[in-house]
Amino acid sequence: GIRDRAGDEVDARRFPAQVLQHLDTLLAELTAIRRHGSRIAFTNGCFDILHAGHVNYLEAARRTADCLVVGLNSDSSVRALKGPGRPVNSEADRARVLAALGVVDYVVLFGEETPLRLITAIRPEVLVKGADWPEAEIVGAAEVRAAGGRVERIALTEDRSTTGLLT
Repeated sequence: GIRDRAGDEVDARRFPAQVLQHLDTLLAELTAIRRHGSRIAFTNGCFDILHAGHVNYLEAARRTADCLVVGLNSDSSVRALKGPGRPVNSEADRARVLAALGVVDYVVLFGEETPLRLITAIRPEVLVKGADWPEAEIVGAAEVRAAGGRVERIALTEDRSTTGLLT
């Protein structure tokens, strides 16, 4: 089950535990989903302090496919990317908030600097990133395209960022 910061089991009625998956379990779920002809979209991020820009982005990402998997940077990964004061919210709390969003089908944590390992394991039909990323710099884009998938770049909401909220 899912555990909070103190290591206590989280009430399943409060946390849709089926949303937060370990990779092996997730891959089995996605295989079953694909058997029904559904397409998988994947995106990733820190999602530290959830704001309207995140929600707009995730809604647009979900519209690209039948199922949306969000790769969530672990706390150590966020610190490496954003600096020692981040994340503001723990990975358990960030996952909890994402899992409550109706547009997010699955959340999977990753600790590496990039989600390439997840992308190659999941093999999404659609890889989604913000339009602030040039396609040539999107991690996993070449692998997804080589497997017959596509890359979607989503326009970001103006003046909405966690970093902007904190400064």
